[in-house]
Parts: sequence; C-alpha cells; structure tokens
Amino acid sequence: MRWKHLKRLSLRRGIFLLLLPMLAIVTLVELRITDVDAVAAANAAYDRSLLGAVKSIDSNISTQSGGLSVELPYRMFEFFELTASGQVYFRVATSDGLVELGSADLPEPPDKLNPGTPVFYDATYFREPVRVAAYLRELDRPVAQSAAKYVMIQVAESTQSRQEFTRSFVVRAAARDAVILALTMLCATAAVSLAVRPLARLGKEVAARKGSDLTPLEDTDLPADVRPLVQAVNHHMARTRELVTQQRSFLDDASHQLRTHLTTLQMQMDYALREQDQQGVRSAVEAAREELARATRSTQQLLTLARSDTVQLRVGDLDLRELVQEVAVDLLPQARARQIDLGVEAASQPATADRSLMREALANLVANAIVYVPERGRVTVSAAADQLGWSLNVEDNGPGLSEEERQTLGVRFRRGVNSTKSGSGLGLAIARSIAQRHGGVLRLEPRAAGRGLSASIWWPRGFAATAPTFAEAPR
Repeated sequence: MRWKHLKRLSLRRGIFLLLLPMLAIVTLVELRITDVDAVAAANAAYDRSLLGAVKSIDSNISTQSGGLSVELPYRMFEFFELTASGQVYFRVATSDGLVELGSADLPEPPDKLNPGTPVFYDATYFREPVRVAAYLRELDRPVAQSAAKYVMIQVAESTQSRQEFTRSFVVRAAARDAVILALTMLCATAAVSLAVRPLARLGKEVAARKGSDLTPLEDTDLPADVRPLVQAVNHHMARTRELVTQQRSFLDDASHQLRTHLTTLQMQMDYALREQDQQGVRSAVEAAREELARATRSTQQLLTLARSDTVQLRVGDLDLRELVQEVAVDLLPQARARQIDLGVEAASQPATADRSLMREALANLVANAIVYVPERGRVTVSAAADQLGWSLNVEDNGPGLSEEERQTLGVRFRRGVNSTKSGSGLGLAIARSIAQRHGGVLRLEPRAAGRGLSASIWWPRGFAATAPTFAEAPR
C-alpha cells in the first residue's frame, strides 16, 4: 500500500498496518535468536553425554598386555543409543593410526588436538549428520605395535535427537510468539481506540456546529498532544471572527457612504427636473457633477483600500526620488488650482517595497494635504533612508491636528473634528494599511517648524510582508 493511501486511513487501521509488519519482523528475529539458542542449548546438553561416553571408554582402555585393549561398556552404549535416537559410533586409536579399534573411518577432527582437552565438532558419516567428541591423552605405557605416545578416543552420535529437540522448542516458541503478537495487536488497537475517542468527540462537536458559530473549542478534556492543534484552531477561528466583524463593519460603512452619495445625487436630479429656470438647472447639474466626482473618488478609495488589505505584495527595487517626483507631477494640477506651493526634496535613494501600493499611499497623503491646507499654502514631499529603514514624508503648513486627532485618524471613515472639506476619511486609512503591509507605521506628528502637520510612512529594511487580511487598521 502506498504511503498516500495509508495516510487516508483511520488511525486504528493505519497503526495496525504499520505495527503489524514491524512486530512480525521483530518476531522473526526473535525466533531466529531462539533457534540459535536452542541449538546451543541442545549441543551443550548432548555434548555432556558424549563426553561421558568418551570418559567411560577412556577408563576402560588397557595397555597391560603390551597392546591396546578396550573393554566397552555395552550397557551404557545401549542407553546412549536410546537417548541419541540413532546409531552411536566409537574409535580408539594411537596418535599415529597404526593401532585402532572401532569405526576406523570416523571423520578426523578439523584441528589438531591438545592432550587432555576434549573437542566437539559436526561431521557426516554414512551420509548422516553426526556430532563427534574427540579426546587425546598420553598412553600409560608404549604399545608394542606402535611408537606413539598418545591415544585418541572418538565417539559419534546421530544429530536426529538434537534436531527433534530444537525443532520442537522452536515450534513451541513460534506458537507462543504468535499468540503474543495477536494479543499485542489487540491491545494496541484497543489503546488507540481509547486514545482517539476524544478526537471523535471533538469531530462530532465541530460537525454539529452551525456555519456561523466561531466560538472557541473546549480543550480541557483533551490529551496534551491534541491541545496545541485545538489551540491553533481556536486562534484561527478568532482571527476569522475578527475578519468577519471587520468585513461586516466595512461593508456597513461603505454602503452608508455610497448610499449618502446616491441619495444626494437623486435629490439633485429631482431638483433639476422640477426647476424651470435654465440657470437653476445648470446649477443643479453642476452640483450633481461634483457629487458624482466625490462618489467616484470614494468608490476608488474603497477599492484601493480593499486592494491594499488583500493583494499579495510584489516587492521590488524602486528609487524614492523618482517615486516622489512622479506623485508630485500627477497632483501638481490640483495644487495649482488652489495655488498650493507643492515642492519636492529627495535625493536618489534605492529602496525595497511594492511600488504600486507605496505610490498609492504617498498619493493619498499628498492629496489630503492639498485639500486641507489653506489656499496659497505649502506642501513639501520628501524621502529619507537610514540603517533601519526608509520613509516617505509629506509636510504642510495647514491647521494641523490635535493630539487626540493624531491618535485616531487613519481609521476608516474617521475624519478630523474641524474638517470642513468633503471626503470619506479613507486616505489616511489606505496609507496606514499599506505601511502595515510593509511591516511599517504611519506617523502623524506636528510640524517641526511652525504650525502644520508632518505625515510619514516608515518601513524597515528586510521587512517580512504581513499576511493579507481584510482590515488591519483598528476600529
């Protein structure tokens, strides 16, 4: 089964399918170790019997007659053959092989024997696997037919009994391990079922909720490993709840703003239709034209604000002086219409930002200054940079703002208390949203020299763009 298919299974089935082959491999390794241990244990037990037979033969070897003679313990051999479940062979021979008794063709030891040290080894005799014990010791007296000083004793038995013992032991171990494996899987499945029960309860709770229910989930009765997930979900729902609230408030304010413009237009058109005097009709149409222009600007600002909040930033390199000059040239006709001295003070300075959004933010600051500065006033646009970041500044010699107004302006549809100009209060909100998207701030401060206001957008070098949201400015 592929991994991607396995991930779609339930936890119980997934753990079962993962755990079963792992435990099966462990069981096979354990059975292999058991088999090796069983063979070693069987050899240790049966080798002691072989050694006993060797010692018994050794104690019955005699050289008193000048030759080599052995009085075999036949009763012990009969018993040994019964326990060995097969044929038993022996050989007694001098170290030079000139004198020997028993099975002369028993396989020789694989290595040279040391006197007094028994050796056990496996061999094949008459096409049958046998286990052989060999022992070498010094002769009590020389043998007439040989000049050898040592005599070697060999006893061999069939390995049939050993194999039957080992096989029986391993079969019992395999049956035991199979039962343990089955019990382990049952216990694991039961444990997983109990462990995922809180998740199932949580799933039912979420499924039973209404689509508009964004209240936090309870995490008091959940396992510690699941709580971070629930807390993350609660955090996400809190952000979603805040986003929905902001969207609803934004739509309410926007609909109110546009409804006001449309109502005014409707009243002006009705007035123009009733008016008989041509000059009165012209005045009504001009008023409607101005109101339509205000409605168009409000709509454009609403769209710009929505775009500044949600669009993905396209960060790139830009020259601050070029940006400042471009905005100033675009708004110069408005400044001349009110006889505003619009100036630029900026050196060529490379920066990093979303050029389109930053241009929109600066244009709103400059447009606000042109609108609220008295005729023949002064507006100066500048840019600066330091080791921490960059800034775009708009300074005017207008009436300025109070401390309270500087803290509250920048919120959507919020205007100065002494404002007599028409507007929607969205210009500073757009600038603040764009600044926040760049990890920066919008600053509204008194002018350093004399009366007026200094509005600046500052953003840091190496900023991390904030995730797009519907509204980031406080309400």
